[in-house]
Amino acid sequence: MSFIIRPVKYDDLTQLVDLAKQFNLLNLPGDKKVIGEKIDRSELSFAGKLPKHKAEYLFVVEDIEEKQVVGSSLVIAKHGDDNVPHSFFKILKKDHFSEDLGIGFIHQVLRFQLDWDGPTEIGGLLVDKSYRRRPEKLGKQISLSRFLYMALHPDRFEKRVLCELTPPLTDEGRSEFWEALGRRFTGLPYQEADLLSQSHKEFIESLFPPDDIYLCLLDSKARLVLGRVGEATKPAQHLLENIGFKYLDEVDPFDGGPHYGANTTDILPIKYGKRLKVAEFNDAAYKEQALIATTGEDFKVSLGSADVRGNEVAIAPKTRQLLEIEIGDEVFMAPFNYSNRGN
Repeated sequence: MSFIIRPVKYDDLTQLVDLAKQFNLLNLPGDKKVIGEKIDRSELSFAGKLPKHKAEYLFVVEDIEEKQVVGSSLVIAKHGDDNVPHSFFKILKKDHFSEDLGIGFIHQVLRFQLDWDGPTEIGGLLVDKSYRRRPEKLGKQISLSRFLYMALHPDRFEKRVLCELTPPLTDEGRSEFWEALGRRFTGLPYQEADLLSQSHKEFIESLFPPDDIYLCLLDSKARLVLGRVGEATKPAQHLLENIGFKYLDEVDPFDGGPHYGANTTDILPIKYGKRLKVAEFNDAAYKEQALIATTGEDFKVSLGSADVRGNEVAIAPKTRQLLEIEIGDEVFMAPFNYSNRGN
């Protein structure tokens, strides 16, 4: 089968809504109106017509043979500005010592923070359930491909990249952390508060306590999920760790999910990616598996085999055909596997 990763188009609307309905992602809900607006915003963003704080880039995986959208990923160019700040809890340690008793404790506390000059954020990662566990590793492809676009257009993104990972939730989709903390200060159920926070942050700033919150005062169920990653999200966590992301000792103020981050230039597909000129070698040995992206206005990515020699690359004919690449064109190429490279 043949797959390409490309920017979303309005023609993808129906298929993308069907895909999103398989899941329950807050930043990509299965709602035709919301997804239609996201496609509009994405098309304007790729065209360079939106300021950074409003730009969102939505990528899709297309099964070329079936003409079917089977996956997606999202980049929010700037999450947190003067109008809607990025909010989180910083986890800190505080020492307390009693001279009288001769004993001390190291307490973990949550400190509410607002970032008015926020990072780029990645999210919206979906793969059709019938396409999972395929040898092409489509989830990994769609996740890594967005970094190739970021490498080609560094001025469109921030110097830091954030990913908010989903923590363990109850079978009913409830957050034990929110029940123990957020609900007591806002009176709102978790899903309603999380949805409202996408566009309004004032209620968080106004109702959340400004003082440190001692974790020992929360019930055990809430403490247990704090900073943890849900089972379904662990593959995404491992992929991020492999390419340079680290836990920031920060959590989401709603569900306690961990925030992972990295400096943009340290993310391995960006760090190890390079521009190359397409050539043809008589003795080409296509031994290197890599993500290969076009560098023109029509951005496309495919996983393919290549033979790199200096600043030139010979690309397997099937991949060249998929990406509509000619000899002499420039491509951007990044490794697909990072486990032996270290962070």
